[in-house]
Amino acid sequence: MDDILVERHDGWRRLILNRPAMMNAVAPAMLERLLAAMAEAEADAATRAVVLTGAGRGFCAGQELGADVMPGPDGPPDLQKLADTWHHEVVRRIRASRLPYIAAVNGVAAGAGASFALACDLVLAARSASFVQAFVRIGLVPDSGASWFLSRSVGDARGRALALLGDAVPAEQAASWGMIWRMVEDAALTQETEALAARLVQAPASAIAGIKALFAAAPANTLQQQLDLEARLQGEAGRSADFAEGVKAFQEKRPPRYRPA
Repeated sequence: MDDILVERHDGWRRLILNRPAMMNAVAPAMLERLLAAMAEAEADAATRAVVLTGAGRGFCAGQELGADVMPGPDGPPDLQKLADTWHHEVVRRIRASRLPYIAAVNGVAAGAGASFALACDLVLAARSASFVQAFVRIGLVPDSGASWFLSRSVGDARGRALALLGDAVPAEQAASWGMIWRMVEDAALTQETEALAARLVQAPASAIAGIKALFAAAPANTLQQQLDLEARLQGEAGRSADFAEGVKAFQEKRPPRYRPA
């Protein structure tokens, strides 16, 4: 069975973590295939959005605790290398992508799996889903950007508590805290996700890429630096075919017809 499934739709792709018997826990070879699928989507001009989800009852249970990551007779594993080579590269690719990523969280998102979801631009979660910072339960610290995402989305106090206690956050609470964008009923998750992807396919690709760049830079920038970046990217947007089409459509009172980037 392929552990990464790729579904191609009209203008968007769905990447499915496909180890349902293990709640889609990841391993290096699986993450290598995920990164390859992400790169393929990035290189395809006809792809304008990506959905990331899991098969079965879970989104992703984080890193598989197999022999290659367990302490053994040869000493402890190199978890720094594991995290930075694989888990962190997934997060970096999502954040740096020109494409909007939608996480469709269909069940538990634990450890690095929670971070993969939170790295996405829009997170839809089924009511039965939950988010767990499971690291402390096995003597580890958060990775894959968890401390960064949580401190910015739910604040220092809540983020620290989630990391220190390892408690699960139900989807409805995650939405009320601002950790994710929306919670939907389980039966509606697929339909809502596909509608959102179809909506993004119709959006101006150059503006989407610029918006992602602005939000990626904002946490490290001063206000003046962010204003300068906004001015530069606004200038680029103003010279784009998307802007010309958007204005023309507005004047002609019709929906805009944006072309792939």
